[in-house]
Amino acid sequence: MTPLDQAVPMKNIIVAIDGPAGAGKSTIARHLAQHFSLLNLETGAMYRAFGLKALRAAVSLDDAAALVQLAAETRISLVAGKDDNTVLLDDEDVTGLIRNPLVSDAASRVSVFPPIRAWMVRLQQELGAKGGVVMEGRDIGTVVFPNADVKIYLDATPEVRGIRRYDQLGGAPTVDAEQVLHDLRARDERDKGRADSPLKPAEDSVLLDSTSMTLAQVLKSAEDIVEARIAALTRS
Repeated sequence: MTPLDQAVPMKNIIVAIDGPAGAGKSTIARHLAQHFSLLNLETGAMYRAFGLKALRAAVSLDDAAALVQLAAETRISLVAGKDDNTVLLDDEDVTGLIRNPLVSDAASRVSVFPPIRAWMVRLQQELGAKGGVVMEGRDIGTVVFPNADVKIYLDATPEVRGIRRYDQLGGAPTVDAEQVLHDLRARDERDKGRADSPLKPAEDSVLLDSTSMTLAQVLKSAEDIVEARIAALTRS
């Protein structure tokens, strides 16, 4: 089955991809968006943009009231590009500034506060309201779009995810592999343990464990999951 064959049912479809840090959600979402001619909405980038603003403003990442006030003064949007989204923070292109461990850690810390998550959920729902999107994050299939047509929970062991994140950061001597794994485990604990919208698979999601898979195998498996769901929707 080809994307062209699916043109009608794909027009309004929502594909939700959830999973822990370093699982490869962005890579899979980007591929699926290109393969099925959908819009790729990387919600994690939105949290990182807000984390960047909090760092710039020297607002404590543990001060919920101050973060809520900062959010009220913040505009975040995603502009779809051929390969990746452009991330705008108060109309500034910060796409290249949010891909580092410091900003990722800040994103994780600000995301534990329910008012911040509620604000982000509203933005994400507005972005994906018309469908025809792939949206990845940590609560897309459970909170943002619980009625998504396709739900994939992408996972791998912490050790494998740590190696992938280390490689993603360039594997430079200045990057400590053990620290990368430690930070990833801490991120997992925060994401899974937060009271509001904890990271967990949606009941109707398809688990895709990439621990022992090559990238090509993961991409093909994700394609197959989407195509199987589209076929089911077409028959119904």
